[in-house]
Amino acid sequence: MSQNVGILALLHAKAGKGEELRSFLEAGRALAVKEEGTVNWYAFQVDELTFGIFDTFADDSGRDAHLNGEIAKGLGTITPELLDGDPDLRKVDLVAVK
Repeated sequence: MSQNVGILALLHAKAGKGEELRSFLEAGRALAVKEEGTVNWYAFQVDELTFGIFDTFADDSGRDAHLNGEIAKGLGTITPELLDGDPDLRKVDLVAVK
């Protein structure tokens, strides 16, 4: 399946909430696996409080389904408790993929 579009989400945890955010992201993998339109899904950690998600999709319909799916809903519920501000979500167009 080709990958044409993606989402980059940057998440900044509140002080002392990094491990809880990490656990949330680890659990999110199971939800991503169930999404037919999600080609790849990565959760990553930059530093103690900065995390991110990068996912790819074959087309806009897969990306839109993901943005309206369970992971996005889960992010909405944890935002006040775990995150220091709203997630920085960016739709991206993939230029080159290996």
